[in-house]
Amino acid sequence: MPSGLESLLDRLIRHEVEFVVVGGFAAVAHGVTLLTQDIDICCRFTPDNLMRLQGALSGLQPVHRMPTERPPLQLVPETAAEFRNLYLETAWGQLDCLGEVLGVGGYDEVVGQSIEVQLPGGPCRVLAIDALIRAKQAMGRDKDREAILQLRAIQERARGRPA
Repeated sequence: MPSGLESLLDRLIRHEVEFVVVGGFAAVAHGVTLLTQDIDICCRFTPDNLMRLQGALSGLQPVHRMPTERPPLQLVPETAAEFRNLYLETAWGQLDCLGEVLGVGGYDEVVGQSIEVQLPGGPCRVLAIDALIRAKQAMGRDKDREAILQLRAIQERARGRPA
């Protein structure tokens, strides 16, 4: 896993942000060999949690990726809960914060279908393989199809069956 992205996760853990790693980074955590250029997380979109997220990114020049003017991340508790997703660029890499995961559901459903893994920064929740496969199927992109093949092979090996 790229060190800048791991460092981003360490900061989120240290700042007690409520999140689950989903997407390509979650697939890599399960053993998929594809490269990923960003971290996708599903997080609780409450003012408290988003303020902790902003604190975790402090000093990393976080900006919104989607608007062409790329404004800096400047959340305030009064308006933080208005967001459903945040697509950010930081000095350490891209971070996509999702309020729900296609094929799985909102934050509470995602947490319920996650497992805890140990990272250098501490324990971290990662979307479980079955849910990750459903999410990747729902996305339907070419890169997701390759990840699904590898995730199914990993599942089969874990069950003691040849892939």
